[in-house]
Parts: sequence; structure tokens; C-alpha cells
Amino acid sequence: MPEQEDGNKASDNSGRSLVVHWWPSPWQRGPPRPPPRVAKRHPRPAAGVSGGQSINLALSRRGREALRAVGLEDEVLSMAIPMRARMIHPLSGTQYAIPYGTKRDDCIYSVNRRALNELLLTKAEESPNISIHFESRLLQADLETNTLVFSDGATGKKTVQTEFVFGCDGAHSTVRRQMMRWGRLNYQQEYIQPRLQGLTMPPTPIRDFAMEPNFIHIWPHHEFMMIALPNRDKSFTLTLFMPCSVFESIRNEDSLPTFFQAHFPDSINKIGVERLYKDYFANPQGKMIPVKCSPHFMAGSTLILGDAAHAVVPFYGQGTTTSRCAPTSPRPCS
Repeated sequence: MPEQEDGNKASDNSGRSLVVHWWPSPWQRGPPRPPPRVAKRHPRPAAGVSGGQSINLALSRRGREALRAVGLEDEVLSMAIPMRARMIHPLSGTQYAIPYGTKRDDCIYSVNRRALNELLLTKAEESPNISIHFESRLLQADLETNTLVFSDGATGKKTVQTEFVFGCDGAHSTVRRQMMRWGRLNYQQEYIQPRLQGLTMPPTPIRDFAMEPNFIHIWPHHEFMMIALPNRDKSFTLTLFMPCSVFESIRNEDSLPTFFQAHFPDSINKIGVERLYKDYFANPQGKMIPVKCSPHFMAGSTLILGDAAHAVVPFYGQGTTTSRCAPTSPRPCS
């Protein structure tokens, strides 16, 4: 039999990653509300330990305002690098900058996704009013009674009854799928042709940046592009956005440097051929799935946020900023 947990009818937050770690902070501000219970599918990541590849985040002014509202702006900016312009790398070799504005503080910030995720998770864990349950996967939900069933490593299944449900569980949201069963929700998703892959440009032998750090570097092409964002350790996180057919055309170690020399000629020596081989043939390729749905709420007590509600492609630079702004002042669910 599943364990029944009622308690004080807390708000339950089913989700993953950045949005789920961010959401409880604004929820606790303002008028008294039920204490959040956060359910996460995966184990708690060890501090400083990373798995797989993760592209950097570009934090804009709107995202900073949301961080400021919960007292985290200065701490996040201390681990970020300002990018005041786009540095374009054309095939001609003559680079040129496109500024974000006319003032020095007209910039966006490069933030390491894992470092930000760890900070938000740590802050949530430090709050005495937030309970976080790892390895707790949502199996099913009755959104008319707000009864949720989770898998639980210790007891098998756990049933939770709650007052509010917030789904921050990504583009393949289980909460959204349950909303489609229980309510009238319009939903659209599309797998777009390009995929993405993370690479690394290491620091120089004297431990300095291999390129100017206060820019987002862009190598544009008609069908594909590469971008580079700076890190605090003097490396750059590079991301390739290319159609599957282009990725599949690079099959071996002979074709890879030839491709980079033809399309990103000023990057290959800075990356290093050995590092390029290692990253390209070992790192996973990510799919991009824009998601649209409406409404984002149901019955006044269930709300989806972040990619669960509106997944966008990463090169729009809006995903993280939007996910920060939405929980700060969510629309009334009526």
C-alpha cells in the first residue's frame, strides 16, 4: 500500500534543475503560504561534481531583477562574467563587435549552469520551511483532488495530498501530461532540425583566456553556428548548433579538423586538436524541443513553470530569464 502523507496540506513542487530550485524562494515571500515540498526525480548531485555537458547561461537584466528580489543577485554576479557585446568571427578573419547598448552596464552575464544550480539548491536546503525529497518521481496525479503518487526508493510508493501543485519538470513534464488528462489544455511541441553539442576551449598555457573574455563569441553560418561563453576558470564553453546531417558527416578524426578549419578557422588552434577530438566524439548531442501550451494553470491550484510551460531554443537567450521572472509574480490562477 502506498504511504499516505497529509500533514498541513503543503504546496508540492515536482521538478528538476534551475526552475525547481529557484521557485520556493519567491513563493515564501509576501503573504503566508503553505511550506513548499520539493520532489526531485534524481539523486542530489554532489557539490562540485558534474556529469555530461552543459551549456552556459546568459543572464539578462530581467533575470537579475528576479534574483535581486530574493537577495541573490550579488552572489550570482560574483561568479559571472559580463559580456558587453557579440564578437562576430566571419570566415574573412576580420572580427567585429556588436554592442548590447551604449553604456558600460548594458551587458548580459555568462553564468555556469552547474554553479548556479548548486547555489540555488543549497539556498533552498538551508531554508527551514522547504523540504526537498530526492529520487522521488511523480507517477500519477489526480488534479481534481490534488492527490499525487510518487515513487520512493525506500517505501516503493508515496501518496501526497497537497493544496497547490507547481510543475517545474521540464519539456517532458509529467505534471503537464496530467493536466492534459484532467483539464482542457492546448499543447504543441516540435523537434527542430539542429542539435547542440558542448565543447571546451581551455585556458592558454599561461592560464589566461584564449580570446577576449567580455564578449559572447559567435561563428555564424547559414545552416549552423558556434558560440563561446567565458568561464571564471579562464576557459570558454563552446556550443555547436548544427543539423543532424552535418553532425553525421563528421565521422572520424580526419574529417573533424578539416571541418573546423573550413568553417571555424580561428578556433581550432585555441581549442587544440586533441581536446577537440576528445570533446566532439565523447560529448552527447542535445535535442531542441520548443514547447507551447495554454493555459499554464488548472482549477486554481495547479501551475506549470519554466520549460514545462514554454520551452524555447537556447540561442534565443530567454529560457533562464523567463523561468526566473515567472515565479516572482505568478499570474492568479482563476
